[in-house]
Amino acid sequence: MCGRFVSREQAAVERELNIRVRNPFERVYNAAPSMLLPVIRACAGLAGAEREALRMRWGLIPGWWSQPNLPTATINARSEEAAVKPMWRSALRHSRCLVPALGWYEWRVEPAGKVPYYIHPRGSAGLYFAGLWSEWKNPAGELQPSFAILTRAASPELAPLHNRMPVVLPPAAWDDWLAPWPDNHATRLAAQVAVLEGNFEYYPVSRYVNAPRNQGERCIEPAPL
Repeated sequence: MCGRFVSREQAAVERELNIRVRNPFERVYNAAPSMLLPVIRACAGLAGAEREALRMRWGLIPGWWSQPNLPTATINARSEEAAVKPMWRSALRHSRCLVPALGWYEWRVEPAGKVPYYIHPRGSAGLYFAGLWSEWKNPAGELQPSFAILTRAASPELAPLHNRMPVVLPPAAWDDWLAPWPDNHATRLAAQVAVLEGNFEYYPVSRYVNAPRNQGERCIEPAPL
């Protein structure tokens, strides 16, 4: 799964995706559920399909949601179920996105208790998670965009830490992920997930990261041995 991550800085996103960000954002070192975080989606421009960065709530709320309480456990979508489960199906077909990240956190139970680890690519400045987004109208009539991060079975190198990991998309897959998919949604998703992107490493960090209010570079500093 992915329950916390480090988001990207604006300049890197603009450079890597060749976009201009209209609403500035900064790196968030301890991105947590319900926060408004930068997400990349396709938008219709004068010259055709373009990309834009938009801050969305982490925790997907489907457009058809009508219950008084917001849905729970929607920060992650299992890639094995996304094509068929009502919570994710429409978003997979019509509204996929990229979630810029520097890395993510995972907690492992050890003799000393739950220890947080920071996972990031070796020799790379960052990565992009495969995401799904939706737009929901709240009781006040305001549109609320939200997103979820797709997950998959962990790679062999990360399995000792956790049995799940985010779906990380390589640059060659970004255009297809954001482009319209008229049909074969399950097949196309499976093809994206089959490409296991990344050469990751991880190390323990301080329990300072346990509280979402704690931010800054201290979150990713290696824990003292």
